[in-house]
Amino acid sequence: MELGSMWMVVLCSTSFVGVFVTLKWLLMNVNRWLYETPLGVKKHCLPPGDLGLPFIGNMWSFLKAYKSSDPESFIDSFVSRFGKTGIYKAFMFGSPSVICTAPETCKRVLTDDDAFQPGWPAATVELIGKKSFVSIPFEEHKRLRRLTAAPINGHEALSMYIPYIEEIVISSLEKLATMGQMEFLTQLRKITFKIIMYIFLSTESESVMEALEKEYTNLNYGVRAMAINFPGFAYHKALKARRNLVATFQSIVDERRAQKKAGNFFTKKKDMMDALVDVQDEDGRKLTDEEIIDILVMYLNAGHESSGHTMMWATVLLQEHPKVFQKAKAEQEEILERRPPTQKGLTLQEYREMEYLSKVIDETLRYNSFSLMVFREAKMDVNINGYIIPKGWKALTWFREIHWDSEIYPNPNEFNPSRWDNYTPKPATFLPFGAGSRLCPGNDLAKLEIAVFLHHFLLDYELERVDPKCPMMHLPHPRPKDNCLGRIKKCAR
Repeated sequence: MELGSMWMVVLCSTSFVGVFVTLKWLLMNVNRWLYETPLGVKKHCLPPGDLGLPFIGNMWSFLKAYKSSDPESFIDSFVSRFGKTGIYKAFMFGSPSVICTAPETCKRVLTDDDAFQPGWPAATVELIGKKSFVSIPFEEHKRLRRLTAAPINGHEALSMYIPYIEEIVISSLEKLATMGQMEFLTQLRKITFKIIMYIFLSTESESVMEALEKEYTNLNYGVRAMAINFPGFAYHKALKARRNLVATFQSIVDERRAQKKAGNFFTKKKDMMDALVDVQDEDGRKLTDEEIIDILVMYLNAGHESSGHTMMWATVLLQEHPKVFQKAKAEQEEILERRPPTQKGLTLQEYREMEYLSKVIDETLRYNSFSLMVFREAKMDVNINGYIIPKGWKALTWFREIHWDSEIYPNPNEFNPSRWDNYTPKPATFLPFGAGSRLCPGNDLAKLEIAVFLHHFLLDYELERVDPKCPMMHLPHPRPKDNCLGRIKKCAR
């Protein structure tokens, strides 16, 4: 009896293992059957990779890696299993996808507007806006970009904004030096939000800006969260923030249109909102309220988040590398020494003379890529290096992998601004602002803001972090978990 019982246990265990293995095999092949089988013979030309589990796909391993101290492990797992092909199939954010990790594949995806269109997840489009640049077709994007980019780009625009940016930076740093312990990143985001609000809405009301900035914080956390519209989840909170922002901007649009109708449209400084209300294309077509609001939601979000984070990382990395700090500071001191005694404040020419500081900013953008990736969608079957990206599949250009590729940037985990000495990046090897026709339209303004802030910080201040070894968060953007808790000290010049 005892022997019979033992064999019964063995048989049951074997059956259980068999059922488990079979079930696992079935689950691992559901997505393949759903998305690869309909492709017919073309499925044999797909890039290497796997589509993961049903519905979840590869998101579990992605989130696991990016919530750990080793985010590179996600792409490393593809490289270790399938080789360094620079292109892999996966199932990401609810869609069959191709992850592009090499410059040549990213360049093709980002610059071929005939073959690729925006492919952001529907949840992201819902938050940023259906008429924003993240979702509109190529021709409409060209029209809106042409109508809206001029006020924030070019010599005239940047020269006009420098005095205000510098005024905000100086007063904000003086205030930070008196605050004691605070979240440095949070304060920097307030500074950059104040700047972008001035450019777009001319508002300097602290209460208005603080309320809007909080809504944008909630919106941004929901952009790359799981699209679970239920109380307590980031996406649900982000949708509520979106509704509040739309209501606020709609009231401002209504007010500006009423001002124009009453004839007092130009009684104050003309800001970006005025330009959006007034602008028309060559056919006399003006922007609708929905277009104006979605453009504002997009620009105001992108225009302060990336700049604030980059300012923080540049400051932290400069503090952690004293030799780099001293070299960057010496350059700023030389600029002051050459300045005529009658001149007040920075000029655009002085900004363009900050050669080493420009390398510090570029190295910061490489070292801590603010945007992990962008989303495109194949409009047709596209052949890249012998692999097919099927029509309707997403193409994710993985910027972080390129910026940390040791074949492109030797010792990529080393912060080294001097790597940019006499170095011009090859196409699609440096992508902090994307590439192609959808290159971030505010990149010049962002770098100007960062440089003005670092100019004054280097000359007069130091940062003391409470916990320099604070663990990192990598989603939605890389940052210390404590938001860089610390103190700003004013130093004798």
